[in-house]
Amino acid sequence: MDTSSILPLPQLSFLSLRLNRNKASWPCNLQRSPRSTGTIHCQKMYVPGFGEASPEAKGAKHLHNFFTYIAVRIITAQLQSYNPEAYKELMEFLERHPLNDGDKFCADLMRESSRHKGLALRILEVRSAYCKRDFEWDNLKRLAIKTVDESNTRLMRDYVLETSHVEKEK
Repeated sequence: MDTSSILPLPQLSFLSLRLNRNKASWPCNLQRSPRSTGTIHCQKMYVPGFGEASPEAKGAKHLHNFFTYIAVRIITAQLQSYNPEAYKELMEFLERHPLNDGDKFCADLMRESSRHKGLALRILEVRSAYCKRDFEWDNLKRLAIKTVDESNTRLMRDYVLETSHVEKEK
């Protein structure tokens, strides 16, 4: 769903009016009409409060850490069946080190021992391969949209039922 906003230029005094400098970073077009000083037509929503990174960049960082988690799961499953000793070492390391930050986890694992370094390199290899070849990006978008739509519908329905005092039909 595209969201369009039309804002007169005087309301955008906090923005630099050098809009033509880098059109790729500004999703709005300045259009002049005879009746107004200028109108900005935006095709994307402005999301305040993300500082140096866009919401997509923040999401990418979370996915990056999630891909590390997936890679660790894949490798532990492989090690469990063909190298129980390495599996035990990795599981002991996992008990001592959180997997919240994927890069810190891998850096710590590399520095643990030469044997752990090999496991860390394997994690890096698997997370890269999974991200590039196996993760279903189109499915992620479809599921995210479906989840948001279903959740919004459920919440609105529950609210209407709660506030209208209508008994549910059975």
